[in-house]
Order: sequence, then structure tokens, then C-alpha cells
Amino acid sequence: MSAVERTAFAPALWQARDDSAERGDTRRLAHIVQGVDASAGAATAPAGAPSLLGFACDAGVRRNQGRVGAAGAPAAIRRALAGLPAHDMSRLYDAGDVVCLDDALEDAQDALAAAVAALLHQGLRPVVLGGGHEIAWGTFQGLHRWLGAAGRPGPVLVLNLDAHFDLRTGRPGSSGTPFDQIAEHCAAHGQPWRYACLGVSRLSNTAALYARAAEIGACWIEDVDLQERHLDARLAQLDTLLAEAAHVYLTIDIDVLPAGVAPGVSAPAPYGVPMAVIEALVQRVIASGKLRVADLAECNPALDLDHRTAKVAARLAWRLLAGAAA
Repeated sequence: MSAVERTAFAPALWQARDDSAERGDTRRLAHIVQGVDASAGAATAPAGAPSLLGFACDAGVRRNQGRVGAAGAPAAIRRALAGLPAHDMSRLYDAGDVVCLDDALEDAQDALAAAVAALLHQGLRPVVLGGGHEIAWGTFQGLHRWLGAAGRPGPVLVLNLDAHFDLRTGRPGSSGTPFDQIAEHCAAHGQPWRYACLGVSRLSNTAALYARAAEIGACWIEDVDLQERHLDARLAQLDTLLAEAAHVYLTIDIDVLPAGVAPGVSAPAPYGVPMAVIEALVQRVIASGKLRVADLAECNPALDLDHRTAKVAARLAWRLLAGAAA
């Protein structure tokens, strides 16, 4: 058996009530979703359509000594998405999952990169559902491959909404190392980029991580400065970052939210950033027209309460999918 599996679109995850007997548009995402082939072949979906891809992986969190269970998130988030109204979305494509077996993290990240690049080559804008934050190294590699093949140079903004820098320098890679791996990769390949981490908790990051962030020229905003009363100033800062970038990769670690909003994560945040602020940041990124790929990390159904965290992740995924469809 391979250390990495690819699973196809699973219609059984997409179940929702049928209100077709009612007046008006009663479609839900379960009624418009269909499978798509995330391979390097010819396009099998209309260009520009929103798409989903799952990364079912616990290996990175396990290596980082965290609480495992995020491998179940892609299925849980899809179930939470299924009943949400379609509104202006006419179609949604689901490319199934990359599944990491045992500790085959590097192979799984490579498979994820290949799938992300293939969806981008088809003209789709994928939203990837993790999995631990090791997802970021795979997603970024996929974006890098696509940019190179498509001949689309220009600086990349890696925008991480997260309580943690995830800039650990130890190896092998884990859920705590992806942005350090990206930094090394960009330095080796001459890829201009900027790392911005918004929502950092000072109590969840060592002095060494702050020093590494400064070393690579990262921009960061702590959670105490990212509350609703700060929103106008933070959006202005984000606009500056967006203006300097040609392409944006947005990655959202669900543990950036307060524990009461998102309890089902490996490392719950006792303070966190309000959902309203996170959504405003996401909407500003979408409005820039520069978002190429996004992912959601660290939703852990095994630790969730009343599916609360899966519903939060689904709401953010819906925003990203609707933005791709607009």
C-alpha cells in the first residue's frame, strides 16, 4: 500500500435538506457540487470555478507534539458546508482528498502540491481543507510550481492568519515549520515573497520565533492589536501588503480564533482574534483580485464541541468559495 492515498469526490458527505417545493432559489452547496479530477490532464471544469481539495493529515501535528485529529477535518468541514445556501454560486467542484498514511508527511505534501498545481492549471481557484498546518508547505509548493509553469513572476504575499508563527527551524518538517521551509525555498529559488502573520499570540511564541520572523523580514500583528476597534488601521496595513504583491496565498489557522468560537483545535486560544475581524481580512484579500489559493488548517473534529469549529471553518470556506465564484 502506498504511503499516500488519493480519494475521489465523496457524494455521501454532501447531504442537505431539499426545499425545492418552496418558492425561489433554494439551492444549497450539496445541490451544486460535483467531482473534478485534480490531475495534470485537460481541464474538466470551467475556468474560474471554485473548487475544494482535502488534505487529511495528522503527521505534522504529531511531529510537533500537538493533539492529533485534524486528519478528520476535510470530511467534517464538507458536511458543514453541504447545507449552506448556494446564493450566487452556480457550481462547486470537489477534487477529493490527499490522505497521509502514518508518517509519510513529505510524500503527502508533494502529492498535495501536485494536486494544487493541477487545479490551478485548469484555471480553478482551490480552497484546501486541512489537516494540520503542515498543509502550508504543500499548498505553497503547488502555487510555486504553477507560477513557474505559467510564467507568472512577481512577489508572493504569504498571508497567515494564525496565533503562531510556525517558523520553527528544526527538521524534519512538522506543523510548526512550514513558513521556515517556505523561507528557505524562496531564498534558494530567488522567489520574491513576503511573510505576514496576523493574530500572533505573544504567549504562544518564543523569543526565538520572533527573532526568526525579524530575520526573514516578516510582518506581524499580535492578537491584542487585532481586535474590532483596530480594524480600520489593520485593513489599511493589509492594503499596503496587497499592493506590493502580485500573487497572494492565504492560509488560515483556525486556532487564531478565540477558544470559545473554535474549541476544536490542537492549541486553543484563550484570547484570539474575533471572527468579524478574520472575515473582514478575508474579504479584503478576495477583493484585491490577487488571491490564487487558500487553505484552512488545524480544525480538529476529535476535539470539537457540537461541531462548532467545523461550522466556523465551513463559514470561512464558504466566503472563499463565493469569492472565487464572483
